[in-house]
Order: sequence, then structure tokens, then C-alpha cells
Amino acid sequence: MAAVVDWLDCCRSHDLEALLDLYADQARLECACEGSRISGRSALADYWRPKLSTVAADAFGLEEITPQDDGVVLDYLSYEGKRVRIMFVFDALGKISHMRCAPSSR
Repeated sequence: MAAVVDWLDCCRSHDLEALLDLYADQARLECACEGSRISGRSALADYWRPKLSTVAADAFGLEEITPQDDGVVLDYLSYEGKRVRIMFVFDALGKISHMRCAPSSR
């Protein structure tokens, strides 16, 4: 769960390089919010760069964090201040290997 808190901290501080360092080299992101699927550091940078540069006042607020057998589920406020649920899966080194996000109805 510490890696997810670190992820939120990087987002809150708009630190793209530190955020990217949390991901495995070939990490994948499935974003139902935007209907996109990406993988790799370069694609992740392209995805996160604009989101970290224009954020709502309540962006990246923690709503709930829940450990699961195969990862961690995070309910939080997106860069736009909208409720989102992300499922994080980690590799053996503790890096984010896969994420799935979707709007949350919480």
C-alpha cells in the first residue's frame, strides 16, 4: 500500500519523473475513463504529463485504499476532481506493472 501512497504523493506534487519511477519498464494502463490502453514509460509520460500540469483544487484526494489479494484498489479524486477507482498490480520488485482505472460511483 505504501507504493500507492507514494503514487498519490507524486501526483499531488506534479513530479512526473518520480511518478514514472514507480512503474515497471513495460507497465500497462487501461483507462476506462478515456477509453485508452497504453504501455511503457514513454506512453505513460505522455498520458500523465498533461494531467499533472492542469489539476483541480481537490485533485488527487484520497477517498479509500483497500488491499486485495492481487494488488491494491484506490478510490481517489482525479486531476479533474472526479471520483475514480484504480486497481494497482505490482511486479516482484514492487513496481506498478498494471493499472486499471474507471469512474467510481462511490
